[in-house]
Amino acid sequence: MMQAGRRVWRSPAIWLQGACVAMVLSSLALLLEEVPAEESQQKADPPRQMHYPTTAVEARGRARILHETVHGALQVIHRDFFEEEESRVIPSHSLEDVFKELERSQGIKVRWLAVNARAMNVDNEPRTEFEKQAVKALSAGKVEFEQVTDKEYQFTGSIRLASQCLKCHLPMRKSNEARVAGLVISMPLKVAKKEK
Repeated sequence: MMQAGRRVWRSPAIWLQGACVAMVLSSLALLLEEVPAEESQQKADPPRQMHYPTTAVEARGRARILHETVHGALQVIHRDFFEEEESRVIPSHSLEDVFKELERSQGIKVRWLAVNARAMNVDNEPRTEFEKQAVKALSAGKVEFEQVTDKEYQFTGSIRLASQCLKCHLPMRKSNEARVAGLVISMPLKVAKKEK
């Protein structure tokens, strides 16, 4: 069916959205996992060893790739598959399944963060001091905010809220001021073994 020059898929939309999420998940697994050459020669499905970044620079690079992948996927899913009156699932909620799999398979925690628009889910409110600082930084116009400890790298990148997002996140808005949400990414750092 055509509507205003755009195809509207009724039942295949959910299937396509699921396929997009699966593609994003498999791409992320490949990007985030550093596999030495000799490991790729092992038998199928060996016990998985996590390959955490050893430096903040390496973690930052991985976090930026992950952020851009999720941000792009969210924008495309919203554009191509989300119809306000017809959709059963909000695209950001679909990506939460990807986040759960990333935590299970890679030890990387990812979650949405409300910044300067209404949180559609109370779970997206800032919880930690890091997240509260990230909200201040992103609200002030920074694109990303990070924190490094001995064992963990935390990154928050801005997620642009397009006009169709703001219909729910900021109903009855009075300005065209840019609004953002955040994507929090936390990954363990490989702790160097101390020599005796």
